[in-house]
Amino acid sequence: MSSSLEAPAQPEASEPARATRGPGVGTRLVSLIGELCIIAGAVVGLYVVWQLFYTDVVADREQAEVVDELDWAYTGAITADEAEPDTGPQILPDELHLSPDTAPVMDEPAFTETFATFYVPRWGTDYVKPISQGVTRLDVLDVLGIGHYPGTGMPGAYGNFAISAHRTTYGKPFNRIAELQAGDALVVQTEDAWYVYRMTDHLIVTPEHVEVIAPNPYVIGGEADGHYITLTTCHPMFSAAERYIVHGELEYWAPTGNGVPPEILEEIPQP
Repeated sequence: MSSSLEAPAQPEASEPARATRGPGVGTRLVSLIGELCIIAGAVVGLYVVWQLFYTDVVADREQAEVVDELDWAYTGAITADEAEPDTGPQILPDELHLSPDTAPVMDEPAFTETFATFYVPRWGTDYVKPISQGVTRLDVLDVLGIGHYPGTGMPGAYGNFAISAHRTTYGKPFNRIAELQAGDALVVQTEDAWYVYRMTDHLIVTPEHVEVIAPNPYVIGGEADGHYITLTTCHPMFSAAERYIVHGELEYWAPTGNGVPPEILEEIPQP
């Protein structure tokens, strides 16, 4: 009897697995750009929050501290009705509303020195900001609030007392400048005197129109012919393309230590 050996059955050959292709270079590049855009957007958003809100909080607190350190500065928020002998400051008597022509004028202070405070009833009876020498951003406007243009008049001077401040960010001292109306009081206090100015007009100019802070802001190249105050700030809001200008003229001055001007106690309806 014969026998034969059968070869074991061979498994069927399987097809080789196909390699999975990853995303191409173009796809990866688009994805990377998208991620970078998201990150950049987050950074820009955080910067805007810091610029518009955080700097305001910090600067406003620092400027209030500067005012508090001036032992001669009036800082109370009080109405005229509350100004009684036992509850608040006395109101200046009319006989101490003295002529602008007799106003004392202090020497120009050192750079960054705080020499005055500023009150605007239109912006609330609690509005008070320090005025310091210089208008550089890093040293004055970003940290001290309102700056005085070197070389322009000092408070009460025959000429033009010109000051500048931010309209947005860093405490935004001049944020509500567009609300001012002709006749509004603009009050400056120094250690020795009160100066009560009245707004006369406003205008919008481009940055090169520096004549707005000249001794005579109404006549280019003209000599001083009054006791002026000028406020300058950026315009429009969140832009430095133009300047918003407010002019005023000194109505009277008074020595300190005899009460406060009634104007700063005036309650003006707020928007």
